[in-house]
Amino acid sequence: MSIKRIGVGARMSKAVVANGMVFLAGQVADKAAGKSVAEQTREILATIDDLLKQAGTDKTKLVTANIWLADIATFAEMNGVWDGWVAQGNTPARATVEAKLAAPQYTVEIMVTATL
Repeated sequence: MSIKRIGVGARMSKAVVANGMVFLAGQVADKAAGKSVAEQTREILATIDDLLKQAGTDKTKLVTANIWLADIATFAEMNGVWDGWVAQGNTPARATVEAKLAAPQYTVEIMVTATL
């Protein structure tokens, strides 16, 4: 089995392609850090689109999504962006929870898995 790594860093890869699957690391918004949940969600989803494209797939092939919010009260705001992005009829299994994120300027983190 071959393994392809995308965005390899010292600690982690942004994505790993193995056995017909694409596993993304949790993505946060670097440019929109400190901005609204909607702005952070938009940036993260654009990053996910880019990483999936580099892996040879797209959001219609999503299998799972995990979303962490620094404040669950922003659930509707995040969903407002998510609902406009996700491929209707191809929605993944998804979990959304409230969690303390790596740094206070991050209010959203999203991790997805897709097939090729």
